[in-house]
Amino acid sequence: MSTPKFIHAQHAAELINDGDTVAISGNGAGMVSPEAIFAALEKRFLETGYPRDLTLVHSLGLGDRDSLGTNRFAHEGMLRKIIASHFTWSAKIQQLIREEKIEAYCFPGGVIQQLLREIGAGRPGLFTHSGLGTFVDSRHDGGRCNQRSREELVELMHIDGHEILRYKPFKVDVAIIRGTYADTRGNISCEEEPIDMDIYTIALAAHNSGGRVLAQVRQIVEPGSLHPRSVRVPGILIDAVVADPGQQQFYGLAYDPSISGARRAHLAQTTATLPDKLERRIIARRAALELRSGASLNFGFGIPGGIFAVIAEQGKAGDLWMSVEQGVHNGRMLDDRLFGAAANPEVIVSSIEQFDYYSGGGIDITFLGMGEADRFGNVNVSHLAGNLIGPGGFMEIAQNAKKVVFCGTFDAQGSRVSWSHDRLTILQPGKVHKFVNAVERITFSGDFARTRGQEVMYITERAVFRLVSDGLELIEIAPGIEIERDVLPHMDFQPLISAVGTMPASVFD
Repeated sequence: MSTPKFIHAQHAAELINDGDTVAISGNGAGMVSPEAIFAALEKRFLETGYPRDLTLVHSLGLGDRDSLGTNRFAHEGMLRKIIASHFTWSAKIQQLIREEKIEAYCFPGGVIQQLLREIGAGRPGLFTHSGLGTFVDSRHDGGRCNQRSREELVELMHIDGHEILRYKPFKVDVAIIRGTYADTRGNISCEEEPIDMDIYTIALAAHNSGGRVLAQVRQIVEPGSLHPRSVRVPGILIDAVVADPGQQQFYGLAYDPSISGARRAHLAQTTATLPDKLERRIIARRAALELRSGASLNFGFGIPGGIFAVIAEQGKAGDLWMSVEQGVHNGRMLDDRLFGAAANPEVIVSSIEQFDYYSGGGIDITFLGMGEADRFGNVNVSHLAGNLIGPGGFMEIAQNAKKVVFCGTFDAQGSRVSWSHDRLTILQPGKVHKFVNAVERITFSGDFARTRGQEVMYITERAVFRLVSDGLELIEIAPGIEIERDVLPHMDFQPLISAVGTMPASVFD
């Protein structure tokens, strides 16, 4: 057994070689993101041109849409390939992909985490139904996201008469993870972080591949000072530790003990703020009508985040069990760039454990975003307007929840609506139709949902649809909306129409 080295960030960056496969931790706005090591690695490349041709692996998106997180790697020559589930936090990475400067493979977030676990355990890849019928299915794109990406990293197999996908293993040369504390034996604790994410599986994959594990923490403490239950990664897996006393819980935000669960803040009812935009507020209120007492719920990023405020406003949190893919259960869920964390969380588990729960069908109802939907009931959130967005944890959740409620505006780019005199008025339709004949890429398969007997709804500010055997059926419209004027001309296909109800007035108050 070797004792981990305690080194500066610049020395950690020197441990990464040309051509290495580097798996990193992090989520959203800096959660468990080892920024000091990222910064040192970027600085080394810009000054020396090394290391080059890296393969970057991460499960959920991380960055600030500018210079932090995965943006640190977004330099031509520094990256050769990326395997990830979400890309919107780095427009620079997206540009490299569009311009064919790097290879890009997009897989579900849970798949990446579970595959890293299988790699660490020395097993022959990940065997799962996650991704069947979508763009990651080898019968479609196999997760390949541009012409330069030609490797076959996933294959279709049949086991006991069932279709499954095998995601192939690869060697991980370097893991870069983050916690709050490390003791002098290298044990890593996340006790003051908002989430644990997948830092253990990342470290396991690198260590058991014969690679190196670099950990960043805020402080180094004496051996025996960490409670054994708080240690997330044992020191036997750690090769080097970097202490960064300026480490923040989120980008630009100091540590808040009510986010890590160390303290419980007094949260007044008024701290839950409903979305400012009328369309998002309407969608959140209408979606909240699908809540069922005692249900296990999941929420996706974006418009569904507004439902948290409706639940808080109505005082229903105690009757529901809420969770998000990052591993947080209950509490006052945070929205927008802080999505994935909560004030006063009740439970924090690793995100890989959360994905196992989702993949096995533990969710009763999920509320997810909707980029575009088609006449077959397919939904696309991963490839929009020629840009790679990625699904994050969307696929495992959408494929396995008992009920799926997609939430999104009816159209895009310039749409304006108003509510007055108990009527919704379309002041200006959007330039982009979101209900199309065929989605650009399939992130959610309507056919797969029908075979599993899922209940699926599509909620917008002016109309509500549901998935039926023949496609989409229009079941509700907002007060004041006329189907022939405000709905059908702004869709690329004709939905099924039979008995159309009116959305409740309470949705618009």
